[in-house]
Amino acid sequence: MTYSQTYELSISKASELIRNKKLSPVDLLEDHIKRVEAKDQHLNSFITRTFDEAMNQARICEQEITAGNWKGPLHGIPLAVKDLFYTKDIVTTIGSQKYKSFIPTFNATVVDKLEHAGAVMMGKLNMHELAFGTTGKNSVFGDCHNPWNTMKITGGSSSGSAAAVSGGLCMGSLGTDTGGSIRIPAGLCGIVGLKPTFGRVSRKGVFPLSNSLDTVGPMARTVKDAQIMLSAIAGVDAKDKHNSPRENDDLQMNSEVDLKTVKIAIPTDYFFDVISDDVNNSIDNAITVFQELGASVDQVNLPVLNHSLAISSTILMAEASNIHKQNLKGNPHQIGPDVRIRLQQGAMILATDYLEAQRARQKFNLEVRSILDEYDVILSPTVAVTAPDILEETISVKKESQSVGALMPRLTRPQNITGLPTISIPCGFDDEHMPIGFQLTAPGFQESKLIQIGSAYEAEAGWLHHKPKI
Repeated sequence: MTYSQTYELSISKASELIRNKKLSPVDLLEDHIKRVEAKDQHLNSFITRTFDEAMNQARICEQEITAGNWKGPLHGIPLAVKDLFYTKDIVTTIGSQKYKSFIPTFNATVVDKLEHAGAVMMGKLNMHELAFGTTGKNSVFGDCHNPWNTMKITGGSSSGSAAAVSGGLCMGSLGTDTGGSIRIPAGLCGIVGLKPTFGRVSRKGVFPLSNSLDTVGPMARTVKDAQIMLSAIAGVDAKDKHNSPRENDDLQMNSEVDLKTVKIAIPTDYFFDVISDDVNNSIDNAITVFQELGASVDQVNLPVLNHSLAISSTILMAEASNIHKQNLKGNPHQIGPDVRIRLQQGAMILATDYLEAQRARQKFNLEVRSILDEYDVILSPTVAVTAPDILEETISVKKESQSVGALMPRLTRPQNITGLPTISIPCGFDDEHMPIGFQLTAPGFQESKLIQIGSAYEAEAGWLHHKPKI
């Protein structure tokens, strides 16, 4: 198998070849290292490369597999993680000058779980500073660039995680999602991004942004790959007070779903009010695919969605400013101006406003979940537009000027308010061949439903033959 082929493999396919001793973990890693060295100058997806350590891991994996000790589908697979996951003795910058020399003394729980599963860790990935932004621009480590067009943004905050997977620099990555930070870059970069149910995955050793909104999830090229990664990282962790006591046995399922039994809800008012024609057309095409596969699709009314940005912004900004209050008091100019301003604005939010937002959140959640009492999933666009140019601060949508930073999370924040699992799946392109994605949201802890329905769509749509320009 040649170098040009291996980086295009899915995790599931590479795992099959490794298990059958037809692909060497060492060779696979070497090919990905070559890919990083050749292409990351254009993408800027890595902050820290740990190739020497990764090669040692790959050699151990090869020895274990040769001896018949195959650990599972991540054994020997080259992955990387967003640079806010603690990695023992490896610098963890959180994308900020403030933490440029921070070296944790332990691994995040999810990093330990990936290593226990036999994954090979290639390094730490670029991100919007402090995970508090949606474009992927970073004044300290440089902006991340989209593999489909390097003049375009990746989206954020898990920018490097999306760019590296989309560009074939690693086979999967971990991101975090507080207001869409997994799904936005996944949608803009043409990969799968899965935000699990709040509490499904441990956040121990993950630098926080918002205690009541943060989630950890996989980013991969296929739905199956996302399932493989989620199965490895989910589960009980007594060290995380927000972690659910629920085991992850349900994530191991491989059964297919009969889409003729599936009911899909489309809240048309909020999710389709401010989107580009290209996005609208691609979502319509995805809906048609589901209908042709036999799914029932209904339009529903969810007026409460109009309150989602106000609820999310108040909670997020207040909690983020509280987490970073010492940084604001100490040397705030070590934080980039865009993030610093948001943190300062959050510090001015009154406690009464925060409590009112949390009360509104409860009502919001009840109304959204009432829809999911009748339907299996809610379908919506992931991002209102395709990736803007890196230099663009505003973008025209339906002849109205919109702030890029505000527009990116408009359609992803509702799912963080509810804490419900949501997956972003590629579904089309605009006229410039930039990717478009849609979201599926399911009831709590029903990630398996997302995986089944998403896999059925993916198999029919045949997305994987599309490759970025990089």
